[in-house]
Amino acid sequence: MKIAFYGSSLVSSYWNGAATYYRGILKALHARGHDITFYEPDAFDRQQHRDIEAPPYAKSVVYPATVDALNDVLAEAATADVVIKANGVGVFDAELLEGIVRHARADAIRIFWDVDAAATLDEMRADASHPVRRALPDLDMVLTYGGGPPVVDAYRGFGAAQCVPVYNALDPETHHPVRHDERFACDLAFLGNRLPDRESRVEEFFLKPAALLPEQHFLIGGNGWESKAMPGNVRHRGHVYTAEHNAFNCTPRAVLNVARDSMAHVGFSPATRVFEAAGAAACLITDAWEGIEQFLQPDAEVLVARDGQDVAEHLATLTPERAAAIGQAALARVLRDHTYDLRGAEVDALLRRLHLAVAA
Repeated sequence: MKIAFYGSSLVSSYWNGAATYYRGILKALHARGHDITFYEPDAFDRQQHRDIEAPPYAKSVVYPATVDALNDVLAEAATADVVIKANGVGVFDAELLEGIVRHARADAIRIFWDVDAAATLDEMRADASHPVRRALPDLDMVLTYGGGPPVVDAYRGFGAAQCVPVYNALDPETHHPVRHDERFACDLAFLGNRLPDRESRVEEFFLKPAALLPEQHFLIGGNGWESKAMPGNVRHRGHVYTAEHNAFNCTPRAVLNVARDSMAHVGFSPATRVFEAAGAAACLITDAWEGIEQFLQPDAEVLVARDGQDVAEHLATLTPERAAAIGQAALARVLRDHTYDLRGAEVDALLRRLHLAVAA
């Protein structure tokens, strides 16, 4: 099928945490014969910080962040069999969602793909005129980045015809073990942009353990942290490009995952970096959230921490040998159960069933 996908960015991970997710899903769909065009605005300096060129599995269309350019790319929705609007584009989000409903053919499949479902649902509860609430009657399906039963139930409650979580996963061709890189040598590393609904959890799960363990070394990567006060044993790396993620994950004794507030509250929302780290055979420490055992087994494939004290205790007793064993177990698990090839097969089956239903 011909797919028109309107999202934040496929070619840049700069201020765009969904990039790895889009790449993995669309690459897998292309392998199953789908013809994909990805439309993204030139916004937030993403194009100045590309970490890949236009990939072979999707045509990349970058449009100026103007009303005229928006209308031009929306008009192309009329040529597609499947029209998808992802949330979090950053500019013209409401207009894009309204536009795909208006421009898509009557026999086309219309999908809203929510990569931050917990936050979107909070907005919808607070605003009866929210664009997603208005669009739901005209959409064939909502797909989400995660969220499990709570998110599915909430979307169905708002009137979604169908809601299916499509979880993050691993592309083993992109994320895999590599040689250690001394630029990223430390006892615990964290990678993530500084965001308002993440910062307090980073303070608890990363900066507090750093203060409790002054003899150990900590590394933080991501945008926005340069102005944050941190203990003296924390180094700030700045933006870490996708090509450096494997070394960033492989080199430290352990790496940390910290969920955003909304995702931690809902659960069933493993971040992309969980699978990136596991794919690189890293020893992962994650903050606790409901559903973690659906993806990795605590204590055997991942270490789970309820607070910063737990993180510090994990680090105080974590030997290099145990860290390596946990990393290898995590790698084996994600290769077996959590690859983008598996996720792509799931989405492909959903699209084909929808296509038959719409045609009928």
